[in-house]
Amino acid sequence: MKALKFSTLALITSTLFAGSVVASEQANIIEVTKENFSHAETARNYRNWADKGATNEFVKMQGLPPRGKAAPTVQMNDDTLYGVAIVEAVDGEVSFSIPETDNYMAVQVITERGHGQHYVVEDGKYSLPVESDFAFLIYRSGTEHGIDAAKTNLDKVNINDFNFATNYQVQPYDYESVEQWVKKYTQEVNSMDKFTYTFPRTSDKVTDLHQWNLENAAGWGGASPEAMVGNKYANSSKMRADVCYTTTFEDPENRFFTSVTAYDGDKYLMEGVRHISSNSWDKNADGTITISFNCGDSAINNIDTKGNDYTFTSRHYGVNPKIIEANDDPIISGITIQ
Repeated sequence: MKALKFSTLALITSTLFAGSVVASEQANIIEVTKENFSHAETARNYRNWADKGATNEFVKMQGLPPRGKAAPTVQMNDDTLYGVAIVEAVDGEVSFSIPETDNYMAVQVITERGHGQHYVVEDGKYSLPVESDFAFLIYRSGTEHGIDAAKTNLDKVNINDFNFATNYQVQPYDYESVEQWVKKYTQEVNSMDKFTYTFPRTSDKVTDLHQWNLENAAGWGGASPEAMVGNKYANSSKMRADVCYTTTFEDPENRFFTSVTAYDGDKYLMEGVRHISSNSWDKNADGTITISFNCGDSAINNIDTKGNDYTFTSRHYGVNPKIIEANDDPIISGITIQ
């Protein structure tokens, strides 16, 4: 009988202790607000890639991104392969290098507030200042010579340059709540006739918090538009799968390449749907480009969304100044119904 009483007491004590631990953990969860959303969404992306090992090793994609929410990041490129490392700053700087390659390769340094503080496209070794203790390095390796070449060039990256963030701790946000905020903001972006990203490089450059939150929700990790170096991105409005749309435009003549990619309503890639880019598109006789959406296999540069409603994103890599200065994205503004 004494043993039974002891076991019961131990069970009660253990239950109370476990309950206090759970209560303590819940008390430490950070509530998501409009003021901290960009940090929370960034923390979610850091978490997703940390789960893949990016705090300890250079995580290199072996093919195009997963379709749907299996992807670790919203609106991933379908025109480059990613390599990701999460690193810790030393004396306020992060170090990395870009090897000599025969394809497009860029490195973007993203702070813990979601800002792409640096975007580098030239070969060489770099030590650059960052405004946070940790940084997220995205290598983009172009697929203009094929997937295998893009993978081979990622393999050339010298990982000894990285100070991996082995001490990084995932931020205790309510990530279900983060997802709800993302959905709300993404639906707002999808309802707009057009949406252009600005991606301010540092936190002091944010002049419109709501715009910044929309950008993080619908396209986290995009680069700032810097002439002939960084990129410019724009989203179309939501488009119907049962309608044939086309857009015809002058060649943007960006330094690197131009691409058009369709996404589902949550801004994720769709199974079996591929992008169109200037690396392979067919031009019209007058030098303009026409891209078609759900217009049949015989349509020029056709993107078939497999029966799914969608939005599309235009990307201008090494953006031409004329695209930066234009009031409207030429690809999106050219959309007509056939």
